[in-house]
Amino acid sequence: MENTTSNETSLKELELNALLEVTQAINNNLPEDSLYKIYKFTMLANFNVQKLALFVHDDKWDCKVNFGTTNKINKIALPSFFTSLKKMTPLNGESKEFEEFDIAIPVLHKNKLLAVMFVGDIKKYAMSSSLETGTTFLEALTNIILVAIENKKLARQQLEQEAMKKELEIAQQVQQFLFPKVLPETDQLHIAAHYLPHHNVGGDYYDYLPLDHGKFIVCIADVSGKGIPAALIMSNFQASLHTLVRKTANLKEIVEDLNIQINYSGNGESFITFFIALYDPQDHSLEYINCGHNLPLISINNADAQLLDLGTTVLGMFNPLPFNNKGRFENIKQFTLFCYTDGLTESENDHGEEFGPDILEELMDECIELSPNKINMKMLQSVDDFRKLNPYKDDVTLLTCKVDYKS
Repeated sequence: MENTTSNETSLKELELNALLEVTQAINNNLPEDSLYKIYKFTMLANFNVQKLALFVHDDKWDCKVNFGTTNKINKIALPSFFTSLKKMTPLNGESKEFEEFDIAIPVLHKNKLLAVMFVGDIKKYAMSSSLETGTTFLEALTNIILVAIENKKLARQQLEQEAMKKELEIAQQVQQFLFPKVLPETDQLHIAAHYLPHHNVGGDYYDYLPLDHGKFIVCIADVSGKGIPAALIMSNFQASLHTLVRKTANLKEIVEDLNIQINYSGNGESFITFFIALYDPQDHSLEYINCGHNLPLISINNADAQLLDLGTTVLGMFNPLPFNNKGRFENIKQFTLFCYTDGLTESENDHGEEFGPDILEELMDECIELSPNKINMKMLQSVDDFRKLNPYKDDVTLLTCKVDYKS
């Protein structure tokens, strides 16, 4: 009787010391690996547990602690049978890989399964205590460690989310600087644009750049990829374009220099589709280069729309560009130019069919008398009617430019 009482007292002291050690480690904010090492030492040295494996669920089930077994348990996938356990379960050959263990203990926190603990040779631990009492403490100690680690993960996730939120805010601010603050709206020149990002930030870009003697450039672009990386690439692209335009109005030179810079900065892995047009009101000429972009539409003197397909391939993929052609219209005093990115035409309906570019030509002819903003809204409404409740697959950008120097 005295011997049993003495053993139970010694066991309680071990348990209290183990709790103290684990609590101190948690309070000292030790990393997860250190907590697992302390847990392993406690089980092995203080409680004489001979065989143990602890499987913890993170993104997948992973063996975090293992000792005393001949099988390499940490190389074995956890059978699904064990993930449905609700209480301590004796093992009777449910799995050959786990035959060295006597019991499996699910570790729960608020009804959420955090881990499954496997224990072997439990008799040595239970000599001075009942099996139920002994394993209950092992379960409690494991629970304390895992809840602490779970809290660390949640705290880390919260910090990561806050950092991501801050990055998104910065990226959104950066992207807002890409777009012109004011677009012209006069009797001779009226430009309207609409931008709808697929995520909080995107890789679409449009611009209006006034030059000397009434000349101006309009352009639209779409970078490969999405989110913050795409927005940052486009930010560099915009800065490069603005620098080049201050030096020259030669579209071929601008496009070739942009291609070199994109190819260099993106290591040939990022590319940009780009359309740029330059109008000169003095000789009423329009020049353009299409760099692999969705074909813009132009209606001259309210006639049927034409596709603007002369140019080169996407920027950033090849250096030098394999070809570079420039389109040119002479003596045009009145025209409507409509540009867009592929998020518009790649929108799908309930049958998985894409909206496509063909219908845009018909729509352009129907709404040619409308203002640029109403043309953009007409195009968007047609796509919305087509896709219904299906989401856009990509960023959507529309740019419409009306020129009228006839009066």
